[in-house]
Amino acid sequence: MRETRRERLLRTKDSLQRATFLELFLDLVFVFALTRISARLITDFTDGQRGVLAGLGQALVLFLALWTVWSLTVWSTSWLDPEASIVQVVIVMTMGGAMTMAVAVPDGFGARASLFAITFVTLQIGRVTYFYLAAHGRPDPRQSIRILFWLGLSSPLWVVGGLTNHGALRGWLWSIAVLIDYVGAFFGWPTPRLGAQRLGVQAIAAEHLAERYQQFLLIALGEAIFVIGLAFSGSTFQAEHTGGFVLALATTVLLWRIYFHVAGEALDAAISRSRNASRLATDMAFAHLTMIAGIVLTGVGMELFIDEPLGHLPEAWLIAILGGPALFLAGRSALEFQVFGRVSRSRLLGLLALGLLALGLLVPATRHLHPIIAGATAAAVLLGVAGADARRSRRRPTETPMPPL
Repeated sequence: MRETRRERLLRTKDSLQRATFLELFLDLVFVFALTRISARLITDFTDGQRGVLAGLGQALVLFLALWTVWSLTVWSTSWLDPEASIVQVVIVMTMGGAMTMAVAVPDGFGARASLFAITFVTLQIGRVTYFYLAAHGRPDPRQSIRILFWLGLSSPLWVVGGLTNHGALRGWLWSIAVLIDYVGAFFGWPTPRLGAQRLGVQAIAAEHLAERYQQFLLIALGEAIFVIGLAFSGSTFQAEHTGGFVLALATTVLLWRIYFHVAGEALDAAISRSRNASRLATDMAFAHLTMIAGIVLTGVGMELFIDEPLGHLPEAWLIAILGGPALFLAGRSALEFQVFGRVSRSRLLGLLALGLLALGLLVPATRHLHPIIAGATAAAVLLGVAGADARRSRRRPTETPMPPL
């Protein structure tokens, strides 16, 4: 009888591989969360009260905490049956907690820091504890203990950081807490006497996990479209603003094309062929994290050159306008290596080109250039990468995933 219940909780070969409607409903919360991150970054780039670098650091910490919540949920539902009532309750708990965290993001390092931190800690510990108690330790009681052990290391730092009135201290405490959370997840939450083990090491639904990563990246692209649409709708619809909007929309299409070209569509095949699927899934999570951060930052840059296409180009804006696409290409290069065991030369050349462009635009003689020109150069680099992909596809129409793990 106990074995029968265990089988109901774990995924089987006959389990639904597509994301459930409840999982897609959860994603809507993270659409809102990404819009709050973007709005916060745009404020940092335009009003200068916090400073761009300080604002970027704070936004990164908040974003990493939200990504932890989402990715742990995805790994769980790719290992466990998302139709099981216990798992569905955990998803609903995640929805409520993530929404509260997203609401706190705009002032997440200020008046709402305690709300963000306490919600995050309560959600992380609460859902693992609930699952352990409701499932009576099934299917692996040691995994819950491993995760709780690492949460016990980071949670005090989150709570103390949220309650302190010293902004610099909060930044250090939360940065260390994020590092602990990510180190634990990357190495499988190594725990004294229990060792380490990643989620889903026994059996992971490759198609489901790949689809969830693809869906979240589409969420990020959708958020970028929301940002540029909002920026253009609030503009005066003059020719330069229209040009900025068209350029931003074209850039978003290029990001979509570059991601899904071959590697982005072959995630499930790569995971299925991997000798260490749980490790590869973890690496893919970090690659997608990098790409999504790049898309969010690119969206911020696009709003900047839509709002002021022919205005002054502050040096800090290059972090978003050129740095966002560079971050995306870096993550996409990592994903390509994870799927095929190699990186296309076009991506490396694209990264080099964006770096050289950033250095060139910092030269005094070029500082009179307008934001829309910087955006156009970034789009030209992405177009070159996409064009190289198209030429390679004509020469090699099919390619079998060969993950290095």
